Amino acid sequence: MRWRGDLPKIIPVFPLPGALLLPRARLPLHVFEPRYLAMLTSVLGSEDRLIGMIQPEDDTDGAPLRAVGCAGRVTGFQETDDGRMMITLTGISRFRVAEELSGPQPWRRVRADWSGFARDPGGPEDDPGFDRQAFLRTLGRFMRARDLSTDWDSIGEAADETLIDALAMLLPFGPEDRQALLEAPTLAERRQILGALMEFALHGGDEGEERLQ
Repeated sequence: MRWRGDLPKIIPVFPLPGALLLPRARLPLHVFEPRYLAMLTSVLGSEDRLIGMIQPEDDTDGAPLRAVGCAGRVTGFQETDDGRMMITLTGISRFRVAEELSGPQPWRRVRADWSGFARDPGGPEDDPGFDRQAFLRTLGRFMRARDLSTDWDSIGEAADETLIDALAMLLPFGPEDRQALLEAPTLAERRQILGALMEFALHGGDEGEERLQ
C-alpha cells in the first residue's frame, strides 16, 4: 500500500525473532501477550495504526534491538473469544532505530529514522534483471530438498516484487539471513541474496546456520 503524508517520529515496536516484514507485503500475526495486546489497543486508536516489526539481537526478554526494522499498518484484525488478537500488518517502510525510548508503557517504543528508505512507501519496485525461469528452477530444487510444497500456479502469476518478497518472508532461513534480506537496498539485491541462500543450502549449508554477517 502507498503511504501518503509524513511517517511518525516515534513508533511502538514488536520485537520478534525470525519475523520479517517488507514494504507492501502482508504479515499475519497472532497477538496474545498482555503487553502487546495493550500496545495493539493503543495502536488501533491512533491515526496511523503503525507497528514496527523488528528482530531482537537474541531471544531473551528485553534484548537489544537490531538496527533496522519495518513498520506496518494494521489493515485487519479479529478478536478471538478468549481475548487474543489475529492481525494483519501491511508493510509501509523500513526504518533505522535512532534510539529506544523509555516510558510508562509496558511495550517498547523507538525514535524511527526513515532516511535512506524514501523508496519504500511508494508503489511496487521493479527488478529488470530478474531471470524468472532460472530463479524458479533454483526454487524448485530448494523446495524438493526441504520437502516443501507450494502453489506453483500462484507463483507463476505473481508480480516480481510479490514473488521475491513473499519467498523472503516464508522460506525457512535463520534470523541473520532474514535481517540481510530486510536490509537489502533494492529488490534486485534482495533477489540475489535469496538466490544465494537457496544455492548455499543446496550445496551443503546447514538449514539453521547463520550465514550472512
